Amino acid sequence: MAYRVKEIFYTLQGEGAQAGRPAVFCRFSGCNLWSGRPEDRATAKCRFCDTDFVGADAGVFATAEELAQTIAATFPVLAPQAYGGRKPYIVFTGGEPALQLTRELIDRLHALGFELGVESNGTLPLPEGLDWITVSPKGSNPLATTSGHELKLVWPQQGCSPEDFEDLDFRHFLLQPCDDPRNKANTRECIAYCLLHPRWSLGLQTHKWVGVR
Repeated sequence: MAYRVKEIFYTLQGEGAQAGRPAVFCRFSGCNLWSGRPEDRATAKCRFCDTDFVGADAGVFATAEELAQTIAATFPVLAPQAYGGRKPYIVFTGGEPALQLTRELIDRLHALGFELGVESNGTLPLPEGLDWITVSPKGSNPLATTSGHELKLVWPQQGCSPEDFEDLDFRHFLLQPCDDPRNKANTRECIAYCLLHPRWSLGLQTHKWVGVR
């Protein structure tokens, strides 16, 4: 299959339990919950997305090998001693990465020595072999992926509440304030909820604070 990629860039992970970790992000084009066009937002299954995933600005890659080599070349340093025992980290995101992510690409990047994470809305099955799975539910859309490393709920949002997900098999449960005009109030509500429900931790978009992508 051909892989359509919006952007590939090196930065610090800004969200979740891996926040602060250097990583290359591979943002796939397309999503199954919204077209990405502003005129369709009112009828979208996800209405608060803050990401541009339309188009293939980073290229269309004919093979997993071609994309894997392009991702690897984005790292400024790959010497093992630079990572202190850790592996260089790649995050697949979107849009919805499950639309394009394949086991072939995962296996090729593992063979090159990378650790692989994914950020998914959870509504589509993910291929096996990923090292870190983040699911971010969107409204009442049913989940196909119900286990992983972290569940990140943007809150408040219509159609779901934290209680809906507490029986799922995730290591970390993160409540992230919705970044809309009510952001300060949303943050206060998330803090209050976490204090009363300590299974949940407050999730913040730290990359926006420090000015990285």
